[in-house]
Amino acid sequence: MKHIVHILAALAVISACGPRDKKPMETPKDQLVHRLFTYAENGQIAYGHQDDLFYGHTWKVEDWENDPLERSDVKDVTGKYPVLLGCDLGGIELGADKNLDGVPFGLMRKAALKQIERGGIVTFSWHPRNPLTGGDAWDISSDQVVKSVLKGGEKEADFRLWLQRAADFIESIGTDVPVIFRPWHENIGSWFWWGGKLCTPQEYQELFRLTWLYFTKDRGLTNILWCYSPNGDIGPEEYMSRYPGDEFVDILGVDTYTSTWRGDEAVAFFKEDLKRQMNFLTALSYEHNKLMCLSETGYEGIKYPTWWTEILEPAVREYPISYLLTWRNAHDKPEHFYAAWKGFEYEKDMKDFSELENILFLD
Repeated sequence: MKHIVHILAALAVISACGPRDKKPMETPKDQLVHRLFTYAENGQIAYGHQDDLFYGHTWKVEDWENDPLERSDVKDVTGKYPVLLGCDLGGIELGADKNLDGVPFGLMRKAALKQIERGGIVTFSWHPRNPLTGGDAWDISSDQVVKSVLKGGEKEADFRLWLQRAADFIESIGTDVPVIFRPWHENIGSWFWWGGKLCTPQEYQELFRLTWLYFTKDRGLTNILWCYSPNGDIGPEEYMSRYPGDEFVDILGVDTYTSTWRGDEAVAFFKEDLKRQMNFLTALSYEHNKLMCLSETGYEGIKYPTWWTEILEPAVREYPISYLLTWRNAHDKPEHFYAAWKGFEYEKDMKDFSELENILFLD
């Protein structure tokens, strides 16, 4: 019963915080905060999909300048677009014309604007290269990387340029358009250069705050909602151990997947563990007066026939999360998909999921 008390308390805060009159919100960010709080207050969860308009299981956009961007694996199956389009800025820091998954940044900008035109929301993650070693985001060969980009570090100036390039891109979407930014995610685990064993809690917090201060204060990008999203399979103490502070965070998220390496136990473990995480995240969202979300989730290859309707939705339905986002459908890796696609043997289950009253898609 304890989690029910937290849920009711969180909803009470949401109801109190959400503007109730008909006056326009002060800023685009306020409007999106209100929209997301309203979803949670109404017991609704918006669905998102990473890279949804860029490519799918068997296709990708080739001529992005002339493509109408109407194709989507999600739409092919459900007849509707996801509410959230997930994008990743990895590669923007180098001045590249494509991100780490080969998506042209011109296509990303066009798709973001198309998503917003349809009434949707855009969220950005960022897997930047390792600024100290030159490796990728997963290069954990040194535990001095975060320290090197902070004030006085040998890569401070280089990193400042990286922040500039990332901010330039988000600014190009439009400063009157609210977006969600989710940098330095999965930070309790140690598979990224900003991870738990690669820097101290204080260094991580300084990295997050440095990013926020540059975007918000130096660049005036007040249209951004900031999401803090550690990896799953942790407890509340670990979750908050590197929290940068309420001033720098708008949304509490968590990245948690059905782990294929668990074999036959994967689905059952995921369902129970996700509920456990939602319990403490609900309590934290109440305590800190924050929105909450399932910032990344999914089951690679979706090997369970009713994963959407019998596993995912029941695990989240009781909780005031505003949205959830499943990962991408890679066009060049046949087994790497997290949403159903036309012709997939279990596609009906995702369609059934999309028709549930508490799950929101774009009509």
